[in-house]
Amino acid sequence: MNRRDTQGHRTIKFRTFLRNTVLDVMRHRGWKEVDSDDWDIIWAEKDWIHQCFDHIHLEDRQRVNHFRNYYELCRKDMLIKNLKKTKKRLEREDRQAEAAKYDFFPPTFVVPQEYGLFKEEYKKHKGVTWIMKPIAKSQGKGIFLFTRLSQITEWNRLKQDPDADTRSRRDAPPPPKAETYIVQRYLDDPYLVGGKKFDMRIYVLVTSYSPLTVYLYRSGFARFTFHRFSMNPRDLANSYIHLTNVAIQKTAPDYDPQSGCKWELMHFKQYLVARHGFTAANECFARIQSLIVRTLLAVQRVVINDKHCFELYGYDIMMDNSLKPWLIEVNASPSLTADTWMDYELKFALLTDVFDVLDLEGRRTGTEDRVGGFDLIYRGAPIENAYRALCPSMLGCDNPPRRDPP
Repeated sequence: MNRRDTQGHRTIKFRTFLRNTVLDVMRHRGWKEVDSDDWDIIWAEKDWIHQCFDHIHLEDRQRVNHFRNYYELCRKDMLIKNLKKTKKRLEREDRQAEAAKYDFFPPTFVVPQEYGLFKEEYKKHKGVTWIMKPIAKSQGKGIFLFTRLSQITEWNRLKQDPDADTRSRRDAPPPPKAETYIVQRYLDDPYLVGGKKFDMRIYVLVTSYSPLTVYLYRSGFARFTFHRFSMNPRDLANSYIHLTNVAIQKTAPDYDPQSGCKWELMHFKQYLVARHGFTAANECFARIQSLIVRTLLAVQRVVINDKHCFELYGYDIMMDNSLKPWLIEVNASPSLTADTWMDYELKFALLTDVFDVLDLEGRRTGTEDRVGGFDLIYRGAPIENAYRALCPSMLGCDNPPRRDPP
């Protein structure tokens, strides 16, 4: 029988493999950690989903922090496949206006499989810089920029003739297979602050794909490089200039662990208002919100909906010099480990609000369109609010007072 707290609420039992802010927030709520399968909520790593999810029976009360095939949105090649597929479907349905709005990702190809298609695109745009990213790695690992086809011929060689190295030697080991990457046209005119490149980490909570139910978190941050941006060919290999990943920037000689390399999203939005005006800043953040919803609609038909599942996504978005947002990737396991006190406060408040939305304690009415820093932006259709005429997206707006972390 479940114990109850002093206010009569059932004590929530949780399980997690993480020892970071997730654990801190769960304990701070008075929840009880268990090692058995008798939990109300599990905050699991993705490996657990692959290895265990299909082999356990879940009770109605139990919640899991990933959907079964989360990779349809969060693996780089699958994300691009679903975005392209959706755009083509809309065009076939003669919905050209909506299809045209799927213009927030650059020309992208999966290599070595689509090397031929990429080569044709490359020939049309001589002198353009491209970026290569391994499909299933994070923290900037394996990423590099290039301008010449000769720099990536290994993928093409292995694709065309995978047995070339062993034809003459029967006892030779099989040749290595080319690792799958995506190749994208590089955004060479990013919006800069102080001459430095950045991207934005934005948090999105999905509690259902049927109907699609999406909450957008008001707070987030911009992640900056520590070196001034340059498209000089001699600087293309400099990760400190071109990659905003904190794991990369932390290794820079001039990195300051006290200040970090992040700027709160609200402060960045205020900067845009000061530089470009209220209307331009609002339009930019409204386009980001639309980008997020359209990305989720692109995978709604393929993600396996499950009433036990929810997911906190970390969207990485860049802006070009015209304030147009571009989708970089979507993370199914955004880092919830803090590297500064400001970072810890943000993530503690974020997770507190996630659990308030999930409402395992049964304290909400279920009709709220705002819970803490989360605004409900989509439930089967876009959510219309009275303030939308003045401010079409609350992203980057003031967040309610945060509960102090322990």
